[in-house]
Amino acid sequence: MSSVITLAQQKGGSGKTTLAVNLAVMLAREGHAVALLDTDPQGSLGRWFMTRRERLGAGDLEFSTASAWGVAYECEKLRRAADFVIIDTPPKVDADLRPALREADLVVVPVASSHVDLWATEGVLDLARREGRRALVVLNRARAGTRLGAEVAAAAARMDADLAETPLANRVVYAETLGIGLGAVEAPRSAAAERELHALVTEIRARL
Repeated sequence: MSSVITLAQQKGGSGKTTLAVNLAVMLAREGHAVALLDTDPQGSLGRWFMTRRERLGAGDLEFSTASAWGVAYECEKLRRAADFVIIDTPPKVDADLRPALREADLVVVPVASSHVDLWATEGVLDLARREGRRALVVLNRARAGTRLGAEVAAAAARMDADLAETPLANRVVYAETLGIGLGAVEAPRSAAAERELHALVTEIRARL
């Protein structure tokens, strides 16, 4: 049975697309059939996918796009062929986000290490609760050993949502590989990123 993971966050720049890409690449490397669904009009996930296709040829991932009203239809199609469907959403919280949340078996909410990002998370978590969906908050671009990082982690833990034990560190490799159609684990010298992504994927699978 396939699982749907929806990436959602009200604030732009939280790393939703980067996280979607890296979850997809990791799951595909484990031998799963993975499909990506881009519902963000900005189309960053689609640009990454086409860059990847030009670089590597037709390969390990499927891709589709949908507006809000078309999410359920596209998910139904993608579920038939994929073990995992990963949905990237626009940076907003309104009625347009609801269809992507309704399809989700798990809502993953990336939070960059700032209080502003944390405040923006509350709306997403509230909407997920209204739709009866479980949410997992993931600290993204985390800086180990900083007071701000510790404060954000503590505040996130107090929210009515699960906080992933595995944060993603602030690594240049995530940005560099996104621009060339790759996941971080496909870059040279990516051992540290691979360790944290493997741990995060393990946590996510345990919640599905």
